Amino acid sequence: MMYTYLKNNKFRILTILVLTFLLSACGGGKKNKIYTSILNDESVKPSFMQVKGIRYTEVRRAFKNGLSFNNDGYQLEPEWHLSFLSDDSVNIYNPKRKMFVNAPILFDHDSLFNVAWSWMRLRKLSRDSIIFQVMTVKGRKLMRDSSVVYMTLYADDYIKNKLHTDAATLMRPRRADTLFIQKKAALANKDTSKAFSAREQAVLTSKTPLLTIKQIDAIAEDDKREGMIQDYMLPEYKITIKKAYDDFKYSFSVRIDADGSLHFLRSVIFVYEEFVAAYNRAMRGITDGYLKAYLNVKPGSTLGIPHSSFIIVNVVGTKKG
Repeated sequence: MMYTYLKNNKFRILTILVLTFLLSACGGGKKNKIYTSILNDESVKPSFMQVKGIRYTEVRRAFKNGLSFNNDGYQLEPEWHLSFLSDDSVNIYNPKRKMFVNAPILFDHDSLFNVAWSWMRLRKLSRDSIIFQVMTVKGRKLMRDSSVVYMTLYADDYIKNKLHTDAATLMRPRRADTLFIQKKAALANKDTSKAFSAREQAVLTSKTPLLTIKQIDAIAEDDKREGMIQDYMLPEYKITIKKAYDDFKYSFSVRIDADGSLHFLRSVIFVYEEFVAAYNRAMRGITDGYLKAYLNVKPGSTLGIPHSSFIIVNVVGTKKG
């Protein structure tokens, strides 16, 4: 039984090698196609040597459905720039150091690689393009059902000399993304319970010296050094109000509608049941009495489309002037 398996497996490999040799003599396009087909053979370790030294730029990162946005408003954005040095190393751009660095490549099985400390399944490999499936790993377990993100990289030469465009143009959201956001925005503006995070977050500015506002940067220092921008999924602000009716301190969520109007939602800190009603009245009063009166609000938008979104405010009131 084992002998039959080894014999058949050896025959499959020899067949692939023969086909690869024959097709390589017929032109690069066919060679790329047969190489891609090898990725489906678990018995063969894919090699990056045929694309060694080619500089690639990621032009698209999308979910399995082809969209770069999810239902919460999170946008996947392409960011990888790399070239393979060998089957064991890659030269990749590091936003933390703002330079290209060499990183390891580790092969596991079934076209599964750890590339620059990220788990990827190689779905396509040619001199013009590469497609990776981003694999979600928890502990040492591969979460196949949640591995729904795909990365597409094009060779810089392919972008310039065959597509006759540039990477920035290819990175732009596609029509399907725009239609998706248009539909979500229309639903959110009709039913505010459908509000979602705005890619271009709302802008709050004070109308009076009595109110000062500062956005809280929730991104950790390590993440900042990795090149991450301020978190747009749930912006958070510290607001100080002078000459308030009393000294107070509350933290709560607010919905900002497409017209810039503010609406109190709920406390973001624990409140004992017997105090919930009183706390809610106070926070709603602060929203309606102070925030609406003292703030100019530009609503959040995604792809230039205004829609309802959320923020968190930490409001401190003082009776002093």
